[in-house]
Amino acid sequence: MTTRRDLLRASAVGGVVAAFATVGSLRAAEGVMEHGPTIRRGEMLYRKLGRTGIEVSIVGLGGHHIGRPADEQDAIRIVRTGIDRGITFLDNSWDYHAGASELRMGKALRDGYRDRVFLMTKIDGRTKDAAARQIDESLRRLQTDHVDLMQHHEVIRLEDPDRIFAAGGAQEAMVDARRAGKVRYIGFTGHKDPLVHRRMLQLAAAHGFRFDAVQMPLNAMDAHFRSFEHEVVPLLVKDGIGVLGMKSMGDGVILESGVVKPIECLHYAMNLPTSVVITGVDSMTLLEQAFEAVRTFRPLTSSDVAGLLARTRPAAADGRYEQFKTTARFDSTALHPDWLG
Repeated sequence: MTTRRDLLRASAVGGVVAAFATVGSLRAAEGVMEHGPTIRRGEMLYRKLGRTGIEVSIVGLGGHHIGRPADEQDAIRIVRTGIDRGITFLDNSWDYHAGASELRMGKALRDGYRDRVFLMTKIDGRTKDAAARQIDESLRRLQTDHVDLMQHHEVIRLEDPDRIFAAGGAQEAMVDARRAGKVRYIGFTGHKDPLVHRRMLQLAAAHGFRFDAVQMPLNAMDAHFRSFEHEVVPLLVKDGIGVLGMKSMGDGVILESGVVKPIECLHYAMNLPTSVVITGVDSMTLLEQAFEAVRTFRPLTSSDVAGLLARTRPAAADGRYEQFKTTARFDSTALHPDWLG
Protein backbone atom coordinates (compact mmCIF):
# COMPACT_ATOMS: atom_id res chain seq x y z
CA MET A 1 0.00 0.00 0.00
CA THR A 2 1.37 3.42 -0.98
CA THR A 3 1.35 5.83 1.94
CA ARG A 4 1.49 9.61 2.04
CA ARG A 5 5.05 9.28 3.29
CA ASP A 6 5.97 7.12 0.27
CA LEU A 7 4.56 9.75 -2.08
CA LEU A 8 6.40 12.54 -0.32
CA ARG A 9 9.67 10.63 -0.40
CA ALA A 10 9.27 9.88 -4.11
CA SER A 11 8.61 13.57 -4.71
CA ALA A 12 11.63 14.49 -2.61
CA VAL A 13 13.95 12.22 -4.58
CA GLY A 14 12.70 13.61 -7.86
CA GLY A 15 13.15 17.15 -6.61
CA VAL A 16 16.67 16.44 -5.45
CA VAL A 17 17.65 15.04 -8.83
CA ALA A 18 16.31 18.19 -10.46
CA ALA A 19 18.11 20.38 -7.93
CA PHE A 20 21.42 18.64 -8.56
CA ALA A 21 20.90 19.07 -12.30
CA THR A 22 20.43 22.81 -11.74
CA VAL A 23 23.08 23.40 -9.11
CA GLY A 24 25.60 20.92 -10.40
CA SER A 25 27.50 18.46 -8.28
CA LEU A 26 28.32 19.71 -4.80
CA ARG A 27 31.80 18.37 -5.53
CA ALA A 28 32.08 19.70 -9.05
CA ALA A 29 35.85 19.78 -9.04
CA GLU A 30 38.58 18.11 -7.05
CA GLY A 31 38.71 19.83 -3.68
CA VAL A 32 36.35 22.65 -4.70
CA MET A 33 32.98 23.08 -3.00
CA GLU A 34 30.15 25.35 -4.07
CA HIS A 35 29.87 27.28 -0.82
CA GLY A 36 31.25 30.51 -2.25
CA PRO A 37 34.48 32.24 -1.27
CA THR A 38 36.05 31.35 2.06
CA ILE A 39 38.17 34.12 3.57
CA ARG A 40 40.82 33.47 6.20
CA ARG A 41 41.37 36.36 8.57
CA GLY A 42 43.29 35.94 11.81
CA GLU A 43 42.33 32.63 13.42
CA MET A 44 38.98 32.36 11.66
CA LEU A 45 37.48 31.56 8.27
CA TYR A 46 34.47 33.51 6.99
CA ARG A 47 31.76 32.88 4.40
CA LYS A 48 28.68 34.73 3.18
CA LEU A 49 25.30 33.76 4.63
CA GLY A 50 23.44 32.92 1.46
CA ARG A 51 21.96 35.80 -0.49
CA THR A 52 22.00 38.07 2.59
CA GLY A 53 25.60 38.89 1.76
CA ILE A 54 26.42 39.02 5.47
CA GLU A 55 29.85 37.64 6.31
CA VAL A 56 29.80 35.12 9.17
CA SER A 57 32.39 32.92 10.84
CA ILE A 58 32.56 29.36 9.54
CA VAL A 59 32.19 28.17 13.15
CA GLY A 60 29.14 29.16 15.15
CA LEU A 61 28.99 28.96 18.94
CA GLY A 62 26.18 26.59 19.96
CA GLY A 63 23.80 28.09 22.51
CA HIS A 64 22.66 24.93 24.26
CA HIS A 65 26.15 24.17 25.54
CA ILE A 66 26.51 27.69 26.95
CA GLY A 67 23.91 26.68 29.53
CA ARG A 68 25.86 23.63 30.67
CA PRO A 69 28.83 24.96 32.71
CA ALA A 70 28.00 25.07 36.41
CA ASP A 71 29.61 28.48 36.73
CA GLU A 72 27.92 31.22 34.73
CA GLN A 73 31.19 33.15 34.54
CA ASP A 74 32.80 30.20 32.74
CA ALA A 75 30.06 30.37 30.10
CA ILE A 76 30.51 34.12 29.68
CA ARG A 77 34.28 33.64 29.35
CA ILE A 78 33.78 31.06 26.60
CA VAL A 79 31.50 33.38 24.61
CA ARG A 80 33.77 36.40 24.93
CA THR A 81 36.94 34.47 24.20
CA GLY A 82 35.36 33.02 21.09
CA ILE A 83 34.35 36.48 19.89
CA ASP A 84 37.74 37.97 20.68
CA ARG A 85 39.34 35.27 18.53
CA GLY A 86 37.03 35.77 15.56
CA ILE A 87 33.75 33.89 16.06
CA THR A 88 30.90 36.11 14.91
CA PHE A 89 27.95 33.69 14.64
CA LEU A 90 26.13 32.93 17.90
CA ASP A 91 23.36 30.32 18.17
CA ASN A 92 20.70 30.14 20.87
CA SER A 93 17.07 29.23 21.53
CA TRP A 94 14.18 30.46 23.64
CA ASP A 95 13.93 27.03 25.30
CA TYR A 96 17.57 26.17 26.04
CA HIS A 97 17.94 25.43 29.75
CA ALA A 98 14.63 27.17 30.50
CA GLY A 99 16.06 30.42 29.19
CA ALA A 100 19.39 30.24 31.05
CA SER A 101 21.40 30.00 27.81
CA GLU A 102 19.92 33.24 26.49
CA LEU A 103 20.37 34.97 29.85
CA ARG A 104 24.05 33.99 29.93
CA MET A 105 24.61 35.04 26.36
CA GLY A 106 22.90 38.35 27.03
CA LYS A 107 25.33 39.04 29.85
CA ALA A 108 28.28 37.98 27.69
CA LEU A 109 27.21 40.43 24.98
CA ARG A 110 27.39 43.47 27.23
CA ASP A 111 30.27 45.96 27.00
CA GLY A 112 30.19 46.23 23.22
CA TYR A 113 30.25 42.53 22.36
CA ARG A 114 26.75 42.61 20.88
CA ASP A 115 27.90 44.88 18.05
CA ARG A 116 30.58 42.38 17.04
CA VAL A 117 28.36 39.38 16.34
CA PHE A 118 25.60 37.99 14.16
CA LEU A 119 23.12 36.86 16.81
CA MET A 120 20.65 34.07 16.14
CA THR A 121 18.00 32.52 18.36
CA LYS A 122 14.91 30.37 17.90
CA ILE A 123 11.32 30.16 19.08
CA ASP A 124 9.01 27.15 19.45
CA GLY A 125 5.58 28.76 19.23
CA ARG A 126 3.37 27.60 16.38
CA THR A 127 0.62 30.19 16.90
CA LYS A 128 1.03 33.90 16.27
CA ASP A 129 0.43 34.77 19.93
CA ALA A 130 2.83 32.14 21.33
CA ALA A 131 5.55 33.06 18.83
CA ALA A 132 5.22 36.80 19.51
CA ARG A 133 5.54 36.26 23.26
CA GLN A 134 8.63 34.08 22.82
CA ILE A 135 10.29 36.56 20.46
CA ASP A 136 9.89 39.37 22.99
CA GLU A 137 11.09 37.17 25.84
CA SER A 138 14.21 36.19 23.89
CA LEU A 139 15.01 39.84 23.23
CA ARG A 140 14.69 40.67 26.92
CA ARG A 141 16.95 37.78 27.95
CA LEU A 142 19.54 38.59 25.31
CA GLN A 143 19.48 42.28 26.30
CA THR A 144 19.07 43.47 22.74
CA ASP A 145 16.42 45.27 20.71
CA HIS A 146 16.83 42.89 17.78
CA VAL A 147 18.34 39.60 16.69
CA ASP A 148 20.01 39.17 13.33
CA LEU A 149 18.32 35.83 12.62
CA MET A 150 15.22 34.37 14.26
CA GLN A 151 14.30 30.79 13.42
CA HIS A 152 11.28 28.54 13.83
CA HIS A 153 12.72 25.83 16.08
CA GLU A 154 12.33 22.05 15.86
CA VAL A 155 10.28 21.81 12.70
CA ILE A 156 10.28 18.03 13.02
CA ARG A 157 6.70 16.91 12.32
CA LEU A 158 4.98 16.96 8.93
CA GLU A 159 2.21 19.10 10.44
CA ASP A 160 4.62 21.72 11.84
CA PRO A 161 4.92 23.65 8.55
CA ASP A 162 1.14 23.71 8.16
CA ARG A 163 0.69 25.14 11.66
CA ILE A 164 3.41 27.74 11.17
CA PHE A 165 1.97 29.00 7.87
CA ALA A 166 -1.70 28.73 8.87
CA ALA A 167 -3.80 31.85 9.41
CA GLY A 168 -2.88 33.05 12.89
CA GLY A 169 0.29 30.96 12.79
CA ALA A 170 3.83 31.69 13.93
CA GLN A 171 4.99 32.97 10.56
CA GLU A 172 2.72 35.98 10.95
CA ALA A 173 4.50 36.86 14.21
CA MET A 174 7.89 36.46 12.52
CA VAL A 175 6.96 38.80 9.67
CA ASP A 176 5.50 41.32 12.13
CA ALA A 177 8.71 41.18 14.19
CA ARG A 178 10.81 41.79 11.10
CA ARG A 179 8.61 44.73 10.13
CA ALA A 180 9.05 46.15 13.65
CA GLY A 181 12.84 45.84 13.46
CA LYS A 182 13.04 43.10 16.10
CA VAL A 183 14.30 40.55 13.56
CA ARG A 184 16.51 41.08 10.51
CA TYR A 185 16.31 37.64 8.89
CA ILE A 186 14.04 34.60 9.23
CA GLY A 187 14.84 30.89 9.07
CA PHE A 188 13.91 27.51 10.50
CA THR A 189 15.57 24.47 12.02
CA GLY A 190 14.88 20.76 12.36
CA HIS A 191 16.71 17.50 12.90
CA LYS A 192 14.29 14.66 12.21
CA ASP A 193 13.69 14.02 8.52
CA PRO A 194 14.55 15.96 5.34
CA LEU A 195 10.96 15.47 4.19
CA VAL A 196 9.81 17.92 6.84
CA HIS A 197 12.35 20.52 5.66
CA ARG A 198 11.17 20.07 2.09
CA ARG A 199 7.56 20.50 3.20
CA MET A 200 8.50 23.72 5.00
CA LEU A 201 10.23 25.06 1.88
CA GLN A 202 7.27 24.09 -0.30
CA LEU A 203 4.75 25.86 1.94
CA ALA A 204 6.96 28.94 2.16
CA ALA A 205 7.08 29.11 -1.64
CA ALA A 206 3.30 28.65 -1.82
CA HIS A 207 2.96 31.69 0.45
CA GLY A 208 5.42 33.75 -1.60
CA PHE A 209 8.07 33.63 1.11
CA ARG A 210 11.72 32.62 0.93
CA PHE A 211 13.72 31.86 4.06
CA ASP A 212 17.10 33.48 4.62
CA ALA A 213 18.70 30.50 6.37
CA VAL A 214 17.89 26.89 7.23
CA GLN A 215 19.56 24.79 9.92
CA MET A 216 19.90 20.99 9.85
CA PRO A 217 22.17 18.08 10.88
CA LEU A 218 25.16 17.80 8.56
CA ASN A 219 27.76 15.23 9.42
CA ALA A 220 29.75 12.31 8.01
CA MET A 221 26.91 9.86 8.75
CA ASP A 222 23.99 11.92 7.44
CA ALA A 223 24.93 11.11 3.84
CA HIS A 224 23.91 7.47 4.41
CA PHE A 225 20.58 7.86 6.23
CA ARG A 226 17.65 10.29 5.75
CA SER A 227 20.18 12.63 4.25
CA PHE A 228 19.77 16.38 4.65
CA GLU A 229 22.95 16.79 2.63
CA HIS A 230 21.40 15.05 -0.36
CA GLU A 231 17.74 16.06 -0.08
CA VAL A 232 17.80 19.62 1.31
CA VAL A 233 21.17 21.31 0.81
CA PRO A 234 20.97 21.41 -3.03
CA LEU A 235 17.62 23.20 -2.82
CA LEU A 236 19.04 25.81 -0.46
CA VAL A 237 22.12 26.38 -2.60
CA LYS A 238 19.90 26.81 -5.66
CA ASP A 239 17.81 29.49 -3.93
CA GLY A 240 20.68 31.26 -2.19
CA ILE A 241 19.46 30.30 1.27
CA GLY A 242 22.16 30.18 3.95
CA VAL A 243 23.03 26.62 5.03
CA LEU A 244 23.54 26.22 8.78
CA GLY A 245 25.04 22.88 9.79
CA MET A 246 24.59 21.42 13.25
CA LYS A 247 25.15 18.11 15.05
CA SER A 248 28.44 17.42 13.30
CA MET A 249 29.15 15.06 16.22
CA GLY A 250 25.57 14.48 17.38
CA ASP A 251 26.33 15.72 20.91
CA GLY A 252 29.15 13.17 21.03
CA VAL A 253 27.05 10.15 20.05
CA ILE A 254 28.58 9.96 16.57
CA LEU A 255 32.03 9.81 18.15
CA GLU A 256 30.94 6.73 20.13
CA SER A 257 30.98 4.82 16.84
CA GLY A 258 34.77 4.91 16.95
CA VAL A 259 35.02 5.45 13.20
CA VAL A 260 35.45 9.21 13.07
CA LYS A 261 37.28 11.86 15.12
CA PRO A 262 36.07 15.31 16.23
CA ILE A 263 38.24 17.33 13.83
CA GLU A 264 37.18 15.07 10.94
CA CYS A 265 33.54 15.68 11.84
CA LEU A 266 34.01 19.44 11.77
CA HIS A 267 36.04 19.33 8.57
CA TYR A 268 33.41 17.24 6.80
CA ALA A 269 30.67 19.73 7.69
CA MET A 270 32.87 22.70 6.73
CA ASN A 271 33.55 21.06 3.38
CA LEU A 272 29.86 21.11 2.48
CA PRO A 273 28.16 24.27 1.13
CA THR A 274 27.66 25.48 4.70
CA SER A 275 27.77 29.12 5.66
CA VAL A 276 28.25 28.16 9.31
CA VAL A 277 28.93 24.95 11.22
CA ILE A 278 27.42 25.36 14.68
CA THR A 279 29.26 23.39 17.32
CA GLY A 280 28.61 22.89 21.02
CA VAL A 281 31.25 24.42 23.30
CA ASP A 282 30.94 24.08 27.07
CA SER A 283 34.64 24.30 27.96
CA MET A 284 37.76 26.11 26.85
CA THR A 285 39.08 22.74 25.66
CA LEU A 286 36.22 22.39 23.17
CA LEU A 287 36.68 26.00 22.11
CA GLU A 288 40.31 25.21 21.29
CA GLN A 289 39.13 22.15 19.36
CA ALA A 290 36.90 24.35 17.22
CA PHE A 291 39.75 26.75 16.46
CA GLU A 292 42.07 23.85 15.69
CA ALA A 293 39.54 22.58 13.16
CA VAL A 294 39.48 26.01 11.53
CA ARG A 295 43.27 26.32 11.58
CA THR A 296 43.79 22.94 9.89
CA PHE A 297 40.87 23.04 7.46
CA ARG A 298 41.62 22.71 3.79
CA PRO A 299 39.04 21.71 1.15
CA LEU A 300 38.74 17.94 1.09
CA THR A 301 39.50 16.17 -2.16
CA SER A 302 36.92 13.84 -3.65
CA SER A 303 39.05 10.88 -2.57
CA ASP A 304 39.20 12.26 0.99
CA VAL A 305 35.41 12.48 1.08
CA ALA A 306 34.96 9.04 -0.47
CA GLY A 307 37.29 7.49 2.10
CA LEU A 308 35.52 9.12 5.02
CA LEU A 309 32.09 8.09 3.75
CA ALA A 310 33.27 4.52 3.16
CA ARG A 311 34.54 4.39 6.72
CA THR A 312 31.28 5.70 8.22
CA ARG A 313 28.84 3.78 6.00
CA PRO A 314 28.48 0.57 8.07
CA ALA A 315 27.89 2.45 11.33
CA ALA A 316 25.58 5.01 9.71
CA ALA A 317 23.31 2.69 7.73
CA ASP A 318 20.51 2.38 10.29
CA GLY A 319 20.77 5.77 11.97
CA ARG A 320 21.73 4.38 15.37
CA TYR A 321 24.35 7.11 15.91
CA GLU A 322 22.11 9.89 14.63
CA GLN A 323 19.73 9.63 17.55
CA PHE A 324 18.21 13.02 16.79
CA LYS A 325 16.65 11.34 13.75
CA THR A 326 15.72 7.95 15.21
CA THR A 327 14.75 8.67 18.84
CA ALA A 328 12.91 11.36 20.81
CA ARG A 329 16.03 12.15 22.85
CA PHE A 330 16.59 15.51 21.16
CA ASP A 331 12.91 16.45 20.74
CA SER A 332 12.46 19.06 23.45
CA THR A 333 9.07 20.19 22.13
CA ALA A 334 7.74 16.63 22.46
CA LEU A 335 8.26 16.94 26.21
CA HIS A 336 6.71 20.41 26.32
CA PRO A 337 3.85 20.60 23.81
CA ASP A 338 2.59 23.67 25.67
CA TRP A 339 5.53 25.62 24.20
CA LEU A 340 3.99 25.27 20.75
CA GLY A 341 0.85 27.22 21.65
